[in-house]
Amino acid sequence: MSRTLKLTGQTIALAAVAGLLGLLVWRLTHQTHAPKIGAPAPNFTLRRIDASGKLDLASLRGKPVVINFWASWCVPCKGEAKMLEQAWQQYRSQGVVFVGVDYHDVTSDARTFMSHHGITYPIVQDGSGMTGDAYGLTGVPETYFVDREGHLVGTHIVGTITNQAAQFRSGIQAALNQ
Repeated sequence: MSRTLKLTGQTIALAAVAGLLGLLVWRLTHQTHAPKIGAPAPNFTLRRIDASGKLDLASLRGKPVVINFWASWCVPCKGEAKMLEQAWQQYRSQGVVFVGVDYHDVTSDARTFMSHHGITYPIVQDGSGMTGDAYGLTGVPETYFVDREGHLVGTHIVGTITNQAAQFRSGIQAALNQ
């Protein structure tokens, strides 16, 4: 009995070490770094799911842009959807463009989410996650602000904007004023 118990303990310890090594290797090979404020915003060309065609971030040069990464399966994203739509309605007359980037999601689920929350700003899909990687995404939701020259400004908001409303408004103002 003690031999079996000892062997079981060794197997568990070996599995734990292997798991930690695997996690370390994954972390080293998948590290992402968010671009710095003031740096050019990573460009993307992604398929729109709110309309036909594609949206190219570079085509929005000359306009302030709010980029919000989200997903239909993200509970905090549901909480901020109304605030994003309200801000879009408030700032669009000033030339601010909101772009929602649906991250690792099922298209039909994303469309249902958009319909349920009344989202009217452009939505693109990052099914591969490559755009999220370029932005150093650590999860959803995350929000970035881009000035008229295509540079990241303000602050990069990790988590829901509802808990960071002052930073959100400040980021929009930074994009407008730069």
